[in-house]
Amino acid sequence: MNPLLLFEKWFSEEKKLNKLKLPAACCLSTNGLDAYPNSRFVSLKEIANESFVITGPLNSRKGREIENSSKAALSFWWPSTERQVRIQGDVSKISNSDAKIYFKQRNRDSKIVSAIFEQGKEIQSIAHLQKHFEQQKREYDLEEIKCPKNWSGIHIKPIRIEFMEFKKSRLHERKLYEQINNEWEITILQP
Repeated sequence: MNPLLLFEKWFSEEKKLNKLKLPAACCLSTNGLDAYPNSRFVSLKEIANESFVITGPLNSRKGREIENSSKAALSFWWPSTERQVRIQGDVSKISNSDAKIYFKQRNRDSKIVSAIFEQGKEIQSIAHLQKHFEQQKREYDLEEIKCPKNWSGIHIKPIRIEFMEFKKSRLHERKLYEQINNEWEITILQP
């Protein structure tokens, strides 16, 4: 079985049961520029071209880390179905045309934030940040907000996907799918 189909099935089941606002939230881990692992929560946009798609500014820390090392991991924890999915894969940049499509789907405030701020850069204060945002919001008023040059996204093409279903007995069911010679091989793991 293609593990991407299993992922979509589990994701769909979680979304039906989970009333939380962010069912697509996942932890993206990269190799830090200082050689320490670095993780943060992001939102999965979709699965396309046999890859998981994440978007955001490429001049951010995560963007620079991905540029430095084209390997990343995603972790999903779904509390309603008590399932975990861990993904490791190779990273490539999405096309500019796809970046524009994803950017257009964002809400207006998110577009403004992406257009005026440099994610992760030091600021004077939260009050200064809010004031600048409100000022820019008025300036953009009815104007179309174009996709900034530094805003894009990545494909994470999996080489390993581990699925784990938690059981009350603690005999959790774990299956590891690994891409070997362009075929998915399955290994059952102990809990």
